[in-house]
Amino acid sequence: MYLKRLSIVNFKNIESQSFDFQQKINCFVGNNGVGKTNILDAIYYLSFTKSYFNSVAIQNIRHGESFFMIEGAYEIKDRNEVIICSLKKGQKKVLKRNGKNYEKFSEHIGQIPLVIISPADRDLVIEGSDTRRKFMDTVISQQNKQYLKDVMAYNKVVSQRNALLKYFAANRTFDALNLEVYNAQMIELGNKIFDVRKQFLKEFIPIFNEKYKLISSDFESVNLIYKSQLLSKSMRDLLDSSVEKDKILQYSTTGIHKDDLSFEIGEYPIKKFGSQGQQKSYLIALKLAQFEFIKKQSGLTPILLLDDIFDKLDENRVSQIVSLVNNDEFGQIFITDTHSDRTESIVRETGTEYQIFKL
Repeated sequence: MYLKRLSIVNFKNIESQSFDFQQKINCFVGNNGVGKTNILDAIYYLSFTKSYFNSVAIQNIRHGESFFMIEGAYEIKDRNEVIICSLKKGQKKVLKRNGKNYEKFSEHIGQIPLVIISPADRDLVIEGSDTRRKFMDTVISQQNKQYLKDVMAYNKVVSQRNALLKYFAANRTFDALNLEVYNAQMIELGNKIFDVRKQFLKEFIPIFNEKYKLISSDFESVNLIYKSQLLSKSMRDLLDSSVEKDKILQYSTTGIHKDDLSFEIGEYPIKKFGSQGQQKSYLIALKLAQFEFIKKQSGLTPILLLDDIFDKLDENRVSQIVSLVNNDEFGQIFITDTHSDRTESIVRETGTEYQIFKL
């Protein structure tokens, strides 16, 4: 599977650009602000129907314009596929595959598997638990459509339950039977999601550990630990024991929407005790594990986007990453960098076909 041609109109700072790509390595080089990352984001958009960097869709329209359009021509299992995603101000986003509109965008997720490695991934370390849950859900959802439906349904139930708790507080009333309607749904959906997350991490964590060892030359030990209230209590017990607290705070304080992943180096949080290079290596290992997991699950080799990953990494770690990329595990790769000479010397080492676009 690979992206043969990309056309972009009015997306972010890009007025109109088209590219024809190599099957293996494609590099975008140029100064900051010329739109290198925006090109990668356009490719990401065609896989996930949204931006990796800005979730407000209308803000991805070029300033002063009324719409954007992204079109990608792919070869997938010897078939030609054309994906078009467009948005016009005041209208709903449109997603088409071979000229046919998708009714539900969720049906498209996983059709064109893709992994991005970007400086923005640092949010996984520094932001709250919802960012790490989103990462976990994104990996699982690419190949598990029922899981995606369950997560969306669960989040909707939590919102409805929270609205009911606010209603109780505003009207100084309480109806246990009414609350139980939402509790029952949270229990059913929460247990299903919890079981899938546990199984996923059982498979994912050994892959992650292996990738980190390769990147760091086995100099450091790291841990990836699943944190969930359901590891020690049932959903029923959690909801029953938190009802008074929920009434006071007016939101649901317990459940799988509080799950988290703990990133550790040695036995300490990497957020506090890891250097910038260690944090970046951790995140790259996490994404390379995501790549391998999705490839195994889907039977397709994901497209890999590497956005400015050579910044803040020492030469040894860069060479380790290049050696990982320089094998048959990987398919099509897109790289951005500000240094043309550095990029060319790195990709030349792979001994495979490459193309450099100077922007």
